[in-house]
Amino acid sequence: MRSVLRGCVVAGAGLLFFSSYALSQTPRERGDQNQNFDTLYDRLSKQGPGGPAPSRDLTGFWTGPLHARINQVPPMTPWGQEQFSAHKGVKQAYVADSNDPLKSCDPLGFPRNMLDEIRGVAVAQMPGMMLVLNEYNKIWREIWMDGRPLPKDVGGRSADAAVPQWYGYSVGHWDGDYSFVVDAVGTDERSWLDEAGHPHSADMRVQERYTRVDRNDLELTITIDDPKTYTKPFVISTVKFRWIPEQKFPEEWFCVPSEMAAYLSIVADPAAKGTGKQLKK
Repeated sequence: MRSVLRGCVVAGAGLLFFSSYALSQTPRERGDQNQNFDTLYDRLSKQGPGGPAPSRDLTGFWTGPLHARINQVPPMTPWGQEQFSAHKGVKQAYVADSNDPLKSCDPLGFPRNMLDEIRGVAVAQMPGMMLVLNEYNKIWREIWMDGRPLPKDVGGRSADAAVPQWYGYSVGHWDGDYSFVVDAVGTDERSWLDEAGHPHSADMRVQERYTRVDRNDLELTITIDDPKTYTKPFVISTVKFRWIPEQKFPEEWFCVPSEMAAYLSIVADPAAKGTGKQLKK
């Protein structure tokens, strides 16, 4: 009985996991205003502000939409366009044909971890740093507040050059009583910015601005500055989060390689073969 139940849970989890961006294995537009899911974020959005925002305090558990709404990106450089053309996101290809790193359970990387699968985010302030934790895959990112500078020449050839990381290097500071500003560099360029496959280089600089609007509302604006990939800086998204009253993640959410492989073999691959369609980027 337990093995049968396990199989049902695995199959259901796989379908639910991919239904957020690949219903019937076809590309579709989606974002925080056009989802057909009754999420915790949707339910909590019906509540009021809950009172004024506390001063210099982001601590707690927050829920966002399944995926952030991505703004129009500026024109790319030739290098950026070359990378983008090689990426097959689920908006341009069936899941079986996609080369999205998520398909093999690779890390989302930063800043995609704050744009995709953001149904649960927690913030914890510690001496000299802020931690941002994600429900999805239970990963965290350190944001240093002790005055240290960001590393220079990440990925460079010098002996003391920092190595690019999936979640980069981040420092933060308060801007007034209700906004926390984070500057980040050094994100591994194997990660994508979003499900559409927009690329970035290891030279990308990212700024996050977390604004505590009131007790129940947190707003995050993410700005990308990557001259190697894009012709000008741009705001990729402004994401809204809601305070979770129970102050815990509602569920455990992992990308499990064995379950992903089973999903692709049983559902995604046969579905793509059965369509006989070719999708264009």
